[in-house]
Amino acid sequence: MSSGVDVRRRPGIWSYFSFNSGPRRRTSVSLPRSNTETLHDDPFEKPDRHTRRRSTGTIGFMDKGSAMNQGRQARYLKTGGIIAFILLILYFIAPRDGISRESFSKGGGNTAEPGAETKQCTKSYSKDKPLIQYALMIDAGSTGSRIHVYRFNNCGPSPELEDEVFEQTKKIEGQSSGLSAYADDPEKAAKSLDVLMEVAKKSVPESYQSCSPIALKATAGLRKVGEEKSKKILEAVRNRLEKVYPFPVVSEENGGVEVMGGEQEGVYAWITTNYLLGKIGGPDKTPTAAVLDLGGGSTQIVFEPTFPDSASGGMPKHLEDGDHKYELKFGGREFTLYQHSYLGYGLMEARNNMHKVFLTQLHEQNKDDKSWLKKSIVHPCLSAKMAKEVEVTLGKDHPLGETVSVNFTGPADGEPALCRGLAEKTLEKDAACKLAPCAFNGIYQPKLDQTFAREDVYLLSYFYDRTQPLGMPESFSLAEFRDVTHRVCHGEEAWDVFQGEALEELKGRPQHCLDMSFQLALLHTGYGMPLEREVKIAKKLKGNELGWCLGASLPLLSKESGWQCKLKQVTK
Repeated sequence: MSSGVDVRRRPGIWSYFSFNSGPRRRTSVSLPRSNTETLHDDPFEKPDRHTRRRSTGTIGFMDKGSAMNQGRQARYLKTGGIIAFILLILYFIAPRDGISRESFSKGGGNTAEPGAETKQCTKSYSKDKPLIQYALMIDAGSTGSRIHVYRFNNCGPSPELEDEVFEQTKKIEGQSSGLSAYADDPEKAAKSLDVLMEVAKKSVPESYQSCSPIALKATAGLRKVGEEKSKKILEAVRNRLEKVYPFPVVSEENGGVEVMGGEQEGVYAWITTNYLLGKIGGPDKTPTAAVLDLGGGSTQIVFEPTFPDSASGGMPKHLEDGDHKYELKFGGREFTLYQHSYLGYGLMEARNNMHKVFLTQLHEQNKDDKSWLKKSIVHPCLSAKMAKEVEVTLGKDHPLGETVSVNFTGPADGEPALCRGLAEKTLEKDAACKLAPCAFNGIYQPKLDQTFAREDVYLLSYFYDRTQPLGMPESFSLAEFRDVTHRVCHGEEAWDVFQGEALEELKGRPQHCLDMSFQLALLHTGYGMPLEREVKIAKKLKGNELGWCLGASLPLLSKESGWQCKLKQVTK
């Protein structure tokens, strides 16, 4: 939806808050689906593997000269039939080989096994690809680990996602359940994934497991434990995946188990979103959507800027060269993307950054007295009259100590403007800008209102998690986002527009005001989006999880991506 949409022509934002389930829809997206309702053969078997050749001769010993009498003919026929029946039984019960490799290609299908069939077609588009393929991706994030089990069909020139199974490690109050939580115990870190791998084994048909590749990519959380510790954890993970589970692990050279670069994280999320929207991977050259992903430790922005052939009036002519420029080939098309990953600006990091700025300001006002640390401290970023005990990491050289535990209390009437000010201070808009224009923290970014003014903008992860539970619609303007944020910050007396689950969410999360204030500052002040700009929130499209995982999994469907089917011992 373009920035030129007149928000007065559609329902006001407050008309959506009586709904407590999924976000109300102003727009809809869908994946193309075929109406074909046929079954298929086993993709992991060559079409003629089990085909028995017909004999060109006759059964029995009949003499064309009619020398045999009818009794002898009957006896021969009966004996031949018995022998043929015995041979047929032996054929089916005898093992073919001592060792077999699950065949990876050439079409076919075993429709008797659940998960081994598709309703879209009966034959693979390419003879070099199976009809059905599975790919597994583990997202080792800063707050926990998650597995995505994808099932694709190859009915067309590009793989079509049919199903996804998603599972995550159990959340632990006050701490991460991800690999970084076991920084000093690599083996325990590897075993923490067992619960996810059991889900994978149940989701992928047994006959497909040895040819269904798996990869693990760690994000911001594991980057922060240090190179030496993260390396040991990843080695333990690879070792356990290879020895305990039936899935082939993508090779080290191809990044099968690795700490993923932030630029990859953002680009993969962009691929996922635009693939599910049908904007890439097909024959049509449609405008693509921007993707803004907010994780716990980092945040990413990726979009395809456009530059008029005759740029003037301060309009740039092209995307400047640099690390931010990402050339992508996908589905027969070429894309020049702008991308950047801001490490340290994920939501959990943003909370700590804002608390640190706030406490530092208080220290500057009370340098000779630290007794205030033991008292309840009024914090503008907590919703009015709410309280929260918070542990803040200040750094080794901070005059208040490396970490402090403090009791914050929200102001009597809410202070959204002051909270927004704290958020903007953490963005460092005044940092030196070596290559203009800059977004924040001195990072170059083409202006969105010039190079991406009308295309869709999708907000993922924590953007969704903090707005959808409040009943916000699928699409809204930043001005509407600001109005809701103000309501949240002003506390329970201003929450009359919220009902049911939304109220429970707000009452159980005193820092909701802080979270939304930071998100608003990031979008408007940081990335430079005008308040009238429409954005979309999403967690899934047509039942498929958004984020970087699908985009990273699509390349695994090619055996050139660094894996081979596992050998499987056949027991007699």
